[in-house]
Amino acid sequence: MNDDTAAAAVAAGMGVEALSADRSRRRRRSRRVCLALGGGILLMAVLSLSAGAYSIGPADLVRTLLGLGSGSENFIVLTLRLPRLVLALLAGAAFAVSGALFQGVLRNPLASPDILGVTGGASAAAVYGMLVLGFGGLATSLSAAAGAILVAAAIYLLAWRGGMAGSRFVLIGVGVAFMVQGFLGYLLTRADLRDAQYALTWLVGSVSGARWSDILTVAAGLAVLLPVVWALAGRLRMLQLGDDLATTLGVAAERSRLVLLGLAALLAAVATAAVGPLAFVAFVSGPIARRLLGDGRPALLPSAMVGVLVTLTADFAAQHLLPGGIQLPAGIVSGAIGAPYLLWLLATADTSGKGA
Repeated sequence: MNDDTAAAAVAAGMGVEALSADRSRRRRRSRRVCLALGGGILLMAVLSLSAGAYSIGPADLVRTLLGLGSGSENFIVLTLRLPRLVLALLAGAAFAVSGALFQGVLRNPLASPDILGVTGGASAAAVYGMLVLGFGGLATSLSAAAGAILVAAAIYLLAWRGGMAGSRFVLIGVGVAFMVQGFLGYLLTRADLRDAQYALTWLVGSVSGARWSDILTVAAGLAVLLPVVWALAGRLRMLQLGDDLATTLGVAAERSRLVLLGLAALLAAVATAAVGPLAFVAFVSGPIARRLLGDGRPALLPSAMVGVLVTLTADFAAQHLLPGGIQLPAGIVSGAIGAPYLLWLLATADTSGKGA
């Protein structure tokens, strides 16, 4: 072996070692971030189950969750607070993964179902079902799911020009979102005052009044969708490298993009059908997770955990932290969290449209 060959072998070995060390470092940081987020979720869960007009101590809470509480404790925790907590957890995870998929596939921090009009489409379909067709309960949820899927499909078809450009998809999505908002405004102005008030409450987004039947529906949807998303996570990472390199590595870029966007729309549809369009949960979860990880690539599990934490925190704040004892839907608080972030993202975006 000559000197040049030996030097090349040493350099290659050093490169492999550096890559392995970088992967180990990222895995360790990911574990620490997930542990921290898990601790935050657990804390918020305990607070959500304990706090209220009828406060319950930690020992009594554990006893109640084990089915050993008094009649009043069982009613407050198991009938009122626990369904609300579980629904917030499931919806927050669904919104967050949906947003992370949209942002990852389209490689644009503004690409989330609420910005693109996907949740708006769900809202418009649900409100149309409530106010015009007289729907309620499951029929309203199915209408919301159908509206989200229809709007996502329309945006994809309008953005298709022999291929899919993320910027074109986002711009068309924003335009569709404005159209949907106009349609919603028309429906609300033509409705009876009491019906319009009910629809407005749903449009804000809330996990109050959660029922185990709603939870089972959302859980069933996530049980089907999330394993598929997890199985396709490798394709999402490949798409981050660009279509040419992804194709070289054996990934059908356009087909994978279509499937992942379809999954993202379905996740948003499931969550919106259950709790309404919780503002900005899908939008902020992925970017916050990436900043915590110090990595620009999509991170689905940390994003889901951030979404859960944001939803639980927003709901807790809306119930207990507002002055004067006022209680509001969680969507108002999540919107107050997300709107400043959107303004900051737009203010710090570079000329390519990517956040700083």
